[in-house]
Amino acid sequence: MADPTAPNPPPDPTGRPARFLTVMTTIDSEAKAGQLARGAIEGRLAACAQISAPVTSVYRWGNAVESGQEWQVLFKTAEARYAALEAYLLETHDYDTPEIIATPVTHGGAGYLSWVAKETS
Repeated sequence: MADPTAPNPPPDPTGRPARFLTVMTTIDSEAKAGQLARGAIEGRLAACAQISAPVTSVYRWGNAVESGQEWQVLFKTAEARYAALEAYLLETHDYDTPEIIATPVTHGGAGYLSWVAKETS
């Protein structure tokens, strides 16, 4: 793991400090959530993926209100890997319109963020 006393994460290829995101999606089975997570980690699209226990989602789809159980997958990644992660999720996910939401990480432990940068490079 990276040096936790490092003041900043390593720069990205453009020379600016690396920036990070959490990216969330949902899917309708634990097994599929595990496959999405493992594929992203194996492809170095994310450093870590957390799968949350089933949640109940209520939404409008096709002029009807629907509900169902879903598993949330939260990926930790470098901003520079977002496009590749999104493309992977769109290609691999079996929903017509999968939820893919990225949230910037505004602060984080330097050692952890250095690790994320290393694992996604």
